Amino acid sequence: MLTKFETKSARVKGLSFHPKRPWILASLHNGIIQLWDYRMCTLLDKFDEHDGPVRGICFHNQQPLFVSGGDDYKIKVWNYKLKRCLFTLLGHLDYIRTTVFHHEYPWILSASDDQTIRIWNWQSRNCVCVLTGHNHYVMCANFHPSEDLVVSASLDQTVRVWDISGLRKKNVAPGPGGLEEHLKSPGQMDLFGSSDAVVKHVLEGHDRGVNWVSFHPTMPLIVSGADDRYIKLWRMNDAKAWEVDTCRGHYNNVSCVIFHPRQELIVSNSEDKSIRVWDMSKRTGVQTFRREHDRFWIITAHPSLNLFAAGHDSGMIIFKLERERPAYAVHGNILYYVKDRYLRKLDFTTSKDVPVMQLRGGTKTAPYSMSYNPAENAVILCNRASNIDNSTYDLYAIPKESDSQNPDAPEGKRSSGLTAVWVARNRFAVLDRTHTLLIKNMKNEVTKKIQAPSCDEIFYAGTGMLLLRDTDSVTLFDVQQKRTLGSIKISKVKYAIWSPDMSHVALLSKHVISVCNRKLENLCTVHENIRIKSGAWDESGVFIYTTSNHIKYAITNGDHGIIRTLDLPIYITRVKGQSVYCLDRECRPRVLGIDPTEFRFKLALINRKYDEVLHMVRNAKLVGQSIIAYLQKKGYPEVALHFVKDEKTRFALALECGNIEVALEAARALDDKNCWEKLGEVALLQGNHQIVEMAYQRTKNFDKLSFLYLITGNLEKMRKMMKIAEIRKDTSGHYQNALYLGDVSERVKILKNCGQKSLAYMTAATHGLEEEAAMLKEQFDPEKEKIPEINPDAILLQPPPPIMQSEDNWPLLTVTKGFFEGAMQRGKATTATSMVADINMDDGADGWGDDAELVLEEGGDFDDEGMVGMDDKDEEGGGWDVGDDDLELPADLDIGPVPTGGSGEDGYFVPPTKGTSQAQVWCNNSQLPVDHVLAGSFETATRLLHDQVGVVDFTPYKQLFMSTFSRARTAYLALPAIPSMFGFPHRNWREAGARGGVPAVGMKLNTLVQRLQSAYQMTTQGKFAEAADRMRAILLSVPLLVVDTKQEIAEAQQLIGICREYIVGLTMEIKRKELPKSSLDDQKRNCEMAAYFTHCNLQPVHQILTLRTALNLFFKLKNYKTAASFARRLLELGPKPEVGQQTRKVLQACEKNPTDAHKLNYDEHNPFDICAASYKPIYRGKPVEKCPLSGACYLPEFKGEVCRVTRCTEIGKDTIGLRISPLQFR
Repeated sequence: MLTKFETKSARVKGLSFHPKRPWILASLHNGIIQLWDYRMCTLLDKFDEHDGPVRGICFHNQQPLFVSGGDDYKIKVWNYKLKRCLFTLLGHLDYIRTTVFHHEYPWILSASDDQTIRIWNWQSRNCVCVLTGHNHYVMCANFHPSEDLVVSASLDQTVRVWDISGLRKKNVAPGPGGLEEHLKSPGQMDLFGSSDAVVKHVLEGHDRGVNWVSFHPTMPLIVSGADDRYIKLWRMNDAKAWEVDTCRGHYNNVSCVIFHPRQELIVSNSEDKSIRVWDMSKRTGVQTFRREHDRFWIITAHPSLNLFAAGHDSGMIIFKLERERPAYAVHGNILYYVKDRYLRKLDFTTSKDVPVMQLRGGTKTAPYSMSYNPAENAVILCNRASNIDNSTYDLYAIPKESDSQNPDAPEGKRSSGLTAVWVARNRFAVLDRTHTLLIKNMKNEVTKKIQAPSCDEIFYAGTGMLLLRDTDSVTLFDVQQKRTLGSIKISKVKYAIWSPDMSHVALLSKHVISVCNRKLENLCTVHENIRIKSGAWDESGVFIYTTSNHIKYAITNGDHGIIRTLDLPIYITRVKGQSVYCLDRECRPRVLGIDPTEFRFKLALINRKYDEVLHMVRNAKLVGQSIIAYLQKKGYPEVALHFVKDEKTRFALALECGNIEVALEAARALDDKNCWEKLGEVALLQGNHQIVEMAYQRTKNFDKLSFLYLITGNLEKMRKMMKIAEIRKDTSGHYQNALYLGDVSERVKILKNCGQKSLAYMTAATHGLEEEAAMLKEQFDPEKEKIPEINPDAILLQPPPPIMQSEDNWPLLTVTKGFFEGAMQRGKATTATSMVADINMDDGADGWGDDAELVLEEGGDFDDEGMVGMDDKDEEGGGWDVGDDDLELPADLDIGPVPTGGSGEDGYFVPPTKGTSQAQVWCNNSQLPVDHVLAGSFETATRLLHDQVGVVDFTPYKQLFMSTFSRARTAYLALPAIPSMFGFPHRNWREAGARGGVPAVGMKLNTLVQRLQSAYQMTTQGKFAEAADRMRAILLSVPLLVVDTKQEIAEAQQLIGICREYIVGLTMEIKRKELPKSSLDDQKRNCEMAAYFTHCNLQPVHQILTLRTALNLFFKLKNYKTAASFARRLLELGPKPEVGQQTRKVLQACEKNPTDAHKLNYDEHNPFDICAASYKPIYRGKPVEKCPLSGACYLPEFKGEVCRVTRCTEIGKDTIGLRISPLQFR
C-alpha cells in the first residue's frame, strides 16, 4: 500500500471523492465536513452546520453539489462553489447513516435508524418514495450503477435488494407505461396497486447486524460486511439471489466493504484497525494494512483513478494498492516499456508500437524498473515485493525476430535481488538483500563480489560505474577500480536521469531535484511543493521534469519555471523540440506539445547565442518586466536596453553597460540634475569630454567646467568662464580662473576689489607692474600699515601654454557594435546624426548670465557630418542586381522552424491571438498613475507613484485605488443569464480608436477644491485632527488627477502647498496642546511652537487665530517686544472690531516696556521653514531635506524616513516629480 496523503482530525465517518478534481470530502464525528485537495495536501474548506456526527456524504457527479446526512435527522444539499447549504430535507425520524446521489436521475437515497430508506428528488426538494421493510436500523443503502435497483443493509441481519423501476417509470421514464400513460389516466391505479418500489430479494446469512453492502460495478454480484466479522459475496439473477462464499479474516466488526472498480479484488476495513484486500475469485486475503490505534469506519474508491480513501478514529488516509509508474527504458529513438505482461517497443520516429515478447512469471504486480542492454539486446526487469527483501529480478534476451501478433515468451532467468542494472556490455550489477554488490554475467552467474560503501539502491552511471544511494547521500562508484569518485548530500533519491552525452545527471527525490555534473558536483537544486514524478533531458541540455500537475524546466545554472499544466500525472520518456513523449498511468504512449520559448531564451543568453535571443525578442511574446528583471539580474543590461521604453530604466541600464549615446538620449528626456551628474562621471571615465562639458553646463558646475577647459587647453572658453564668475560675483572662482590663465593684471584687480591690499601690491610688484604697484603703495598709511617686502629672487610661475588644444574626445578602441546594437540599428534604420550636435542650440542662454555674448557657441565645434549616408534604409536599391528570384533549390532542404501564422506545426489548430484589452491599452498609452489604477494594473501604478513622488507605503492609497478602480468601467446586461459586458469610457473618445484610448477619470480638480472648503470649516471650528486628515486625503488625491492645461498643473501644485501648510501647522498645534506646561522650559517651547504656527501660510481668518494665540502666550511670558510685533501683524490683517480694540490695548502695554524677558529659538526677521517632524525652524541657507510629494521640509537626520505630512512618501527621495498631465511628458 502506498500512502499518498494523510489527515489528522476527529473520527471520519464518511468519505467521497470528487469525480474530476483532486478533492475529497470527509464527514466527521464532530459535525464538521472537510473538503481537502489531496494532490496539494491542503484543506480547502470546512462546512459546519450539522449538529452531531455526519455519517453520509456524497459528491454529485456533474453538478457542483454534495449531500450530507447527520445524527440531527437532517439531509443537507450544499453547493461547494457558493460555499453554503442550499436546502435541508426533513422527514427521517432518527440518525441518518448514508446519503448518495443517483448517477443519472435527480435523486438522493438515504438510509436511517428509523428503519426506512427514502428517495428524495433534489430538484423538487421532496420525498418521492419511502422503502419500508427492515425491522432494525438501516446501516447503508446504495443505488445500482446501471439498473433500477437499490441494495440496503440493516442490523436486522438481512441485506435487501429493491426494484425501483416503478418509481422510475412514474417519475422520469418516457414511453408506454411511463409518464404519458400516467398523466392520461391519473385516477386509474395499476391492477394490484403495485407500489413504486418493491423488495426483490432478501439475503439472509449473516449472524449479526450488517454494516455495509455494495453492488459490483459490472457483474450481478453483491458484497456485504457485518458484525459477525465475515464478508459475504452474493450473486443474483432476475429470479433469485444466493450466497457464493464468505471471506474470513477480520477479528472485529467489518465496518465497510467495496469491490475494486477495475480489478478482481474486494477491499474491506474493520474495527480491528485493519484494511484487507481479498482476491475475488479465490476468496483469500491478498494484503493487510494495520494501524496501531485507530479503528476503521469507512472506505471508498475513486471513480476513475486507482485511489482509495479510508476513514479512521483520528483522520483519514488516501492510498494506492500498487505503483502505477510503468517500467521503461529509452535507447536512442526506441522506447521499451512493459504493458499487460508484454514487453513493448515504440519507435519515436515512426510511432510504430509493437510487442516484442511476452513476460513469464507469476508475479501479480507490474515490474518496478527496467534496465536495457543494447549490445546484447537483453533486458533486466526488477520486481519489488511488499517485503523488500523478497524482491527479485528477471533477465531476458529479447528475441531477434518476433511476431507482433503472437510474440514469443522466452525463458527468463530469475534471481533474488533488490535492484539489477547493466554496468558493461555483458555484465550487470545486483544489489542483493544483504546490501552487497554482485557482478553477474549473461548466464546469471556471479563473477565477483564487491565491497562497496553501504547503500540501499543502485543506479546506472555509465560503463563500469554505479550511483550508490543511501538515506542521505548518493555516491559515484567505479566498479572496476572499486573506488569512490564523488559524492553528494541529498536525501532519499528515487531516480537518477542522465543526459544523452552522460555529462549531467538529475537526481530526483520526492520534492527535490539536484542537477549535477559527471563528477557529481552539484550545479543547482530545485525544491517543489508537490511530488516530482519523472524527467528527461532536452537536446539543448535543459532538464524537463513533471510533478503531479505540471511540466517544468530546470537549467543547469539554477533557473527553473513552469512550461504547462497537467490534468493527470505522466512519465516523460523523451523531449524533442516542442514535443514531450511520455507514458501515462495506463501505459499508453502519448505526445504532448510544449512551448519551449522561455527556457530557450534563457539558455541562449547563458550561452551568449545572441542571434537566437534577438530572434525570440522579435518574434516571441516574451517582453515583460519579469524578463527585463531577469536580464538585469543575470548581468545582461545591454540586452535589456533594447526593449525597455521607460527612460529612467534605460538611463540606468545604459550607464551599467557604458553606452554613453543611449544614456545621453535618456538624460535629455529626463532632464534631471542627478542624471546629468552621473552621466558626467561616466563620460569622464571614457574621456568623452564633449558630453562631460555638456553635463557640467546643465548642472551649472562651474568649478569643474573651468578645470575641464584647463586640461583640454581651451583658453577661449576659460576666459568666458572668468567673465561668468565675475558676473556671478564668485570672487574665488574668478581668481581661480585668472590663475589658470596666468592673467596677472586680472588677479591684481580682483585682490584690490576684495580689500586684499597688501596681496594686490605684492602681486603687482613681483610681476613688475610698476604703475599698479605705485598706485597701491600710495594707499598704505605708513604709520599704521606695513608695506610688505618684495622677494628679489621671485621666479615667474606661468601656466604652460597648451601646445595643442584637445577638442576631440579621447581616442577609444574600435569596438565592434554589440550584436544587439547592430541588429537593433538595422531594425530601426535610424537617421544617425551626430549625437552631440544639438547640445547648445536650445539651452545656451539658460542660467549663464544675461550678457548675450556669454552664450557658449560651440555648436560648430563638433563634426556634424560624421555619419553621412546612414539615412538610407538598409535595403537594396535598384542598382543591386542580386537576382535570387529564379534560383532552383532542391525540395528537401530543411531550414528549421519558421514561425508561421494561422496554423502551427504538426497540423495543430492555433486559435487567433487574443486582442489587447482596453485596460492594457490604457497602461501602454499613459505614464500617469491614475490611468494604471483605472486599468487595474496596481503594480505599475505603485511603481509610477514610487518613481514620480516617492511613495513607499501604499496603505493610505489602498482606499483611493479601490474607489478609483471601481469607477473605471461601466457594466451592462447584454442577454439574460450571461455575465455582464463591460464598457470602458475614454476621456479622449473622439480620437481614441482601438489602440489610442486613455480612461475617463472620475476625480476632478474642482472636486478637491470644494473638499478643501469643508476642511477650512473644520479648522475654523477647532477640529484640528479631522481637518488635518481631510487635508491629507486631498493631498494624496492630487497625484491621481489628470489635468489639461499648464494653469491647472500650477493650481494642483498650489493645492498641495495649501494642504502641506495646514497639515504641518495643525499637527504642530495638536502637539503643542499635548505638551506639559509645568517648567519654564516647557512654557518657552510652548511659545516657540505658537510663534512658528503664525508663519504657516494659512487663510487670513485662521492666521488671525494663530496670531492671537501667540500674542497671548508671549505677553504672559513677558516677551513684550515679540508680542508687540505679533500685535502689529494681527492689526494688518483687519480683525473684527472687538478683537482689534483688545489687540491695540495689548500693543500699548507692550510698547511701554519693549523688551523680551526670555531668549527663544525664534527669529522673526530671518526667513525659515518648519521641520515637519521635530517642529524646529530651519533657517534659510541651512541644509534641508524635502518630501517629494508635499514639499514639507525636514532636518537632514530625517532623510529616508516616511514623511509626517503624507504618511506614505520617503523624505529626501530623488524622484521625477508630480506628473498629472500629458503635457508634462512632451
